[in-house]
Amino acid sequence: MQLETVTVIGGGAWGTALAQAAAMAGRQVRLVVRHSAQAEAINTSRRNEAALPGQALLAGVNASAEFAGSDIVILAVPAQSTRTLLSTIDPALLAGRPVVLSAKGLEIGTLARQSEILFDMAPEAVPYVLSGPSFAVDVAAGRPTAVTLAGDDASATSDLATALAGPSFRPYAADDRIGVEIAGALKNVYALACGAVEGAQLGASARAALIARGYAEMARMVTAMGGSAHTLTGLAGLGDLTLTCTSVQSRNYQFGIALGAGQSTGAIIAGGAKLAEGVATAPVALALARSLDVDAPLIEAVDAVVAGRADIATIVAGLMSRPLKREH
Repeated sequence: MQLETVTVIGGGAWGTALAQAAAMAGRQVRLVVRHSAQAEAINTSRRNEAALPGQALLAGVNASAEFAGSDIVILAVPAQSTRTLLSTIDPALLAGRPVVLSAKGLEIGTLARQSEILFDMAPEAVPYVLSGPSFAVDVAAGRPTAVTLAGDDASATSDLATALAGPSFRPYAADDRIGVEIAGALKNVYALACGAVEGAQLGASARAALIARGYAEMARMVTAMGGSAHTLTGLAGLGDLTLTCTSVQSRNYQFGIALGAGQSTGAIIAGGAKLAEGVATAPVALALARSLDVDAPLIEAVDAVVAGRADIATIVAGLMSRPLKREH
């Protein structure tokens, strides 16, 4: 299959960064944004100032307000917007095409993974999942970044990874699409918890313990869903979890810091906080864990903090008082 042209749908920071990465890989890229005026401004200035201020875009990136078919389609909209976006696209334009899903989250109401939403809306599209430790500003600037690209056909996934790989953006092919999707969604939930620990000034030791226990909880969820715990040892698991749970560049970590400092979810959002996918994912992940009969005390704790039913200090005290068991 020819893999020369790329359409990235989503003019935010992550979509712009992925468009830049694809151009660095030598692909011709169409960046689909919401409005024609925005597209014209990007094409004229060679920048998307609203999303990535000061970052010049390569000549291979051209913005448009309209979707057109291409060899590769990358969806880079928030997880809760995926179904609405796909409802505006003729499924025939995606049939047989590789569609790369880059959002990290579970859908409210349906508990669906991103690839399940794609199957509902465009059943003949070929799903791939992109995840791993990466910030948009780093990817766009050409700083070294390694991620996971998961698909169902090993050869086709390797070909797609090669087509998207550039000198600094390195997608590594994998076959556990379910494990990569679940890890990508849950790490945002655990980042909220780790940020809240920081905001409540409970110490680095508590944060490290949460990361370790979150990793174990994530493994239980992944295996219950039919994925492989081995996936979590790689970029999409441990790599992304560590980055998101420790860096102030992470929106979820920042949101968690505000929660830990005593602000409510509503107040943080009203104050202009950037989108934190974990806020929407936490109650969905909890519902999913309960449907699978998976013990997930950290997800339950984050959901309680986000909903304002408990503060992080009380939650951590409760977690610390759980019965002592052998670690393995």
